Amino acid sequence: MTDSNTSVSAWAKALLIVLGVAFAVAGLGLAIGGGMLISRGGSWYYLLMGLAVLVTGIELARGGSKGALVYTIAFALTILWAFWEAGVDFWALHARIFTFLCAFFVLMLVQPLALKRAGRKPLTAPNLGVAVVALIAIIGLVWGMFQPHGIHNSVAATGQVPVTDATRQLDWSSYGSDGNEDRFASLDQINRDNVKDLQVAWTFRTGEIPNSPNGGGLEDQNTPLQIGDQIYLCTASNTVISVNVDTGEENWRHEFPTDTRTWVRCRGLGYFDATAPIQQPTAPNATQILPAVLPEGATNCQRRIVMNTIDAVLVALDADTGALCEGFGTEGKVDLKQGLGAAQGPLYSLTSPPVIAGTTIVVGGRVADNVAIDMPGGVMRGFDVMTGAMRWAFDPGAKGQTIEGPMTDETAFTRSTPNVWAPMTYDASSNTVFMPVGNAAIDLWGVERTPEDEKYGASMLALDATTGAEKWVYQTVHHDLWDFDVPMQPTLIDFKGTPALTFGTKAGQIWVLDRATGKPLTDVTTKTVKGAGIPDEPYALEQPVSSGMPQIGAQTLTEADMWGATPFDQLMCRYIFKGYRYEGLFTAPGTDYSLSFPGSLGGMNWGGVSYDPTADTMYINDMRLGLWVHMEPQERQAAASNGSEAVNAGMGAVPLKGTPYSVMKNRFLSPLGIPCQEPPFGSLTSVDMKTQKVNWEVPLGTVKDTVLFGMKMGMPMPIGMPTIGGSLTTQGGLVFFAATQDYYLRAFDSATGKEIWKARMPVGSQGTPISYVSPETGKQYILISAGGARQSPDRGDYVIAYALPDQK
Repeated sequence: MTDSNTSVSAWAKALLIVLGVAFAVAGLGLAIGGGMLISRGGSWYYLLMGLAVLVTGIELARGGSKGALVYTIAFALTILWAFWEAGVDFWALHARIFTFLCAFFVLMLVQPLALKRAGRKPLTAPNLGVAVVALIAIIGLVWGMFQPHGIHNSVAATGQVPVTDATRQLDWSSYGSDGNEDRFASLDQINRDNVKDLQVAWTFRTGEIPNSPNGGGLEDQNTPLQIGDQIYLCTASNTVISVNVDTGEENWRHEFPTDTRTWVRCRGLGYFDATAPIQQPTAPNATQILPAVLPEGATNCQRRIVMNTIDAVLVALDADTGALCEGFGTEGKVDLKQGLGAAQGPLYSLTSPPVIAGTTIVVGGRVADNVAIDMPGGVMRGFDVMTGAMRWAFDPGAKGQTIEGPMTDETAFTRSTPNVWAPMTYDASSNTVFMPVGNAAIDLWGVERTPEDEKYGASMLALDATTGAEKWVYQTVHHDLWDFDVPMQPTLIDFKGTPALTFGTKAGQIWVLDRATGKPLTDVTTKTVKGAGIPDEPYALEQPVSSGMPQIGAQTLTEADMWGATPFDQLMCRYIFKGYRYEGLFTAPGTDYSLSFPGSLGGMNWGGVSYDPTADTMYINDMRLGLWVHMEPQERQAAASNGSEAVNAGMGAVPLKGTPYSVMKNRFLSPLGIPCQEPPFGSLTSVDMKTQKVNWEVPLGTVKDTVLFGMKMGMPMPIGMPTIGGSLTTQGGLVFFAATQDYYLRAFDSATGKEIWKARMPVGSQGTPISYVSPETGKQYILISAGGARQSPDRGDYVIAYALPDQK
């Protein structure tokens, strides 16, 4: 039907032409990109949709009337395709539908003008009615962008057991709360009913603002200790500070100046009280704990704080005054570089706290990854907590040999062996230290690894705390070429009546092992994998998978898992993905471009898990960042890197000195700088340890403080961002978490995963919260160290305590 009144105003005609050109250009781009995707064996959708959008644009620009019909048919098919490919996952559907829905809304708004210009009846009411429906759908999708989308399978039975005088927590005396290292506070003064009333009780400024533009410099990752009426902190550069638990007023500080500026952090401290009675182990055949004897002439340090510095020095401080302990090593210090040979600068350092194992201080050491074949060794050592004398050293490169102290040979330890850079756990009942072990010096090239490297790399190792003798070792990855270290402190639990330990890995696996034997207590299956053609590389073609526990963020990606904020970057992610060699978990690096998912950051990292023993429920935070990897041939003696792990945080090309390759790695991101796989990019997951099933999974963090193209996004969309640090769970039915990319401390209902409180901090955090009750006032506090979130430009020096308001 035609309309005698076919004229439209000049501005309306110009609008239609401009809009038509925009549609045509967008359609042409989609069609070209779609053709590129098809050339790599990808979906035909983008080519077909691009052609439809192109035709729509041409029709609009030339004054035709069929453009809206073509687009409507294509959009309807898009909706069907989206649900077919993505199911009912909100973010996956959003990426496929939202942009085209907005375009459909605009098209319906101008369709009366287009019809009128074409000499047709404008049908204003029907078209505007459809536009209104589209607008409602747009509003619904926008609303959904600000809602958390997760998994809710069941409600955990948490917060149902009241705290008693017998079970109430007195101190947060070790890195993970107590000897179980479960990051659990047996406190319920703050609970799910009143947490909404939490407010800042006090704020302390350490005076040290970390500086780390790419993650390779100073980072505040501290988990404080609380003993009695004192909080003990360490800054990234190893200043130790004591403050009052109720006021935050400084009691004392002790600085350990350093010139090191690469990979500088202090995650925690150790504490020992010589006046407390020694509890001997109860497990059969356990060795006895040696007595703690104050050195002759020493008058201080019955209670002592122990720290290993970034410069590889073990120090002991009086917990009451901050003075160096007399009789400990040399003037309160022990040089941990003894016996390591050349260990200058950041090649050998310590970032995680020592573990106090009875009366033995046990330390590992971080050996910088992917620098050179010849590096310091990863020896694990035990020192007398009172004198600092070395009791034993376990050399993983000398057939697991245990060397008794003292140290005399300056090159005693095997070079370039697997190391323990993450926190360790001590089981007092068996006098055993459990050690999460990393890899030998080069992660991605293993041609020259020794049998001992192959045995201990990426494993959990159990040593006798008194003698250093090996009890057992269990390997989680064979011949690791992915930097899949065991990255976290294990947590001690009772698993169906068996004393067990549990931990997560960068590969997204959760393991449950028998403490006595190291054997898995849940199902483990074998995954067949492929090599990658590096000459002489002895690939492990079978890998263990902890199939009896949930896999966290470790699914095998497909093209349909690719995501983007717009159809264009989603298309490009599909194109990039189809260009990589990818065979799922354990895709080996080669001279081509391969994809590793999870990447070497995880999966799960050093923050550890938290565990509520009253409900047998575990909480795990993770990050979901893939990495592409390319091995580039080079001269074996190419200059080494500086030891920073910015290759894992800022990325770039790194020469692997002594090997025939350098490595290039980068995050698997869209052209907009957003992870290519669909959200969440970081989550908090509750696991029922009775059934080994997921109770719930919720996204962690928003993009509010995420910087994109030099500007903060400012939108509190809970998409779930990569996390670092760990969680705190309490008997009050709460899980607290702060180490997101936005600047919030959050509390979740531990039964349901619902966020029920959050507090805006001046900067973000990479730390783990703790909770304690003041012995003076009886008030429960939540405490967090906030020095700046990873990938954030804002840094600070804040330690913030939260509490309920005083009752009137």
